[in-house]
Amino acid sequence: MGKWRIRFLEHRINGLYDEVRPGKPRTIDDERLAQLIHKTLHTKPADGSTHWSVRTIAAETAISPTSVHRYFRLLGLQPHRSESFKLSTDQFFIEKLRDVVGLYLSPPENALVLCVDEKSQCQALERTQPMLPMGFGYVEGVTHDYVRHGTTTLFAALNVLNGAVLATCKPRHRHQEFLSFLREIDKAVPAELDVHCIVDNYGSHKHPKVKAWLAAKPRWHMHFIPTYSSWLNQVERFFALITDKAIRRGSFGSVKQLIKRIDQFVSTTTKTANHSCGPHPLIPSSKSYTDSVRESAERDTSAEAASRINPFPQCLRLRLKPISARRHCSFALKRAQSPSTSPVACNSTTQMQSWLTTDVFNLRATRSVA
Repeated sequence: MGKWRIRFLEHRINGLYDEVRPGKPRTIDDERLAQLIHKTLHTKPADGSTHWSVRTIAAETAISPTSVHRYFRLLGLQPHRSESFKLSTDQFFIEKLRDVVGLYLSPPENALVLCVDEKSQCQALERTQPMLPMGFGYVEGVTHDYVRHGTTTLFAALNVLNGAVLATCKPRHRHQEFLSFLREIDKAVPAELDVHCIVDNYGSHKHPKVKAWLAAKPRWHMHFIPTYSSWLNQVERFFALITDKAIRRGSFGSVKQLIKRIDQFVSTTTKTANHSCGPHPLIPSSKSYTDSVRESAERDTSAEAASRINPFPQCLRLRLKPISARRHCSFALKRAQSPSTSPVACNSTTQMQSWLTTDVFNLRATRSVA
């Protein structure tokens, strides 16, 4: 410590820096390093290539490939890689985003939030040779060629409360099949609960016959995610899971075998659905989808919850009352206003405050007025 005190007294801050150490001096100064970075980021190879490689940029800058690779790793430069992206052009992106995320974070009472979508073109592929089993030192082997035996479409509804899935397979994915699936959901959900359905902008979801059916079902509320924003629909996560674990590495001799495998996976997923928030071991259960919804509604044994049905655990209910009130007001405004009204107007603070003075939280009363 005395050495550093003396160096500080003699040289101040500069005395705290390390002195030049013995060894080979740097051969690549800051100017050459800046030239390497500039060429990598702002230029293209003269041979018409779309990007630089370690060897091509090393030949261009007269720096050894080893040094170029070291600097690339140090600076996080990866000219050999690229990623795709897609921007949503939905003019009401922010409003739809808040609507959907609001359902996830603070769902309304006496209601069930479902993420609904279809996974089309699930192929029943049969490998031309039997699979080679995994062993010590080598992985499972499958042939790259296969025989197609047809396709099916998987319709699924994910309960965001506990992860339970209601799914069925249909030969096509027209509005007829989608409407049939909605009827199945309507039968499975208890009659005393409203249904808030999160869907994408696929054409069958907005078909006139689907709209007519929804108009006759006042407890149903459709929430459309912004265009090119499938990541907002949580059921897509389930589709990725079933594809990775049950479909991609399977060999199916017919569409029936594929549907049987899908039904088996969905049944197991529903039985082991998470009935509370927070990580814990999944315990198998023999309860049906409807029973799991009712059981979740009865988990809160407080005196206040005894007089109502609320399928959402306490940890999923935000205590921010203004957020919940604002969303309820938004639902009421959307039903009371004309279809041409912009979604932005439904979320205005002035209209919300005026509606808060009336009984807009009773959705059933609002339906009767509408």
